[in-house]
Amino acid sequence: MSYQTNEDNIYGIGTFITAKEAPTIKLKITTYIQRIYYCSVVGDDTAKQKAYFERELIEPAVPG
Repeated sequence: MSYQTNEDNIYGIGTFITAKEAPTIKLKITTYIQRIYYCSVVGDDTAKQKAYFERELIEPAVPG
């Protein structure tokens, strides 16, 4: 299937976010491909990237 969409994401690349499965671990979105967010663990360069669907992420708090 050649259908690819990369323009329907809510969170941009470089956004700091957390996942519902582990809300204490801070993540940074590094890539978005076919509705999957690929995230790296902030402060742990040896950890594997994690892949999440949008519904698995917690919306970042707006400072203010």
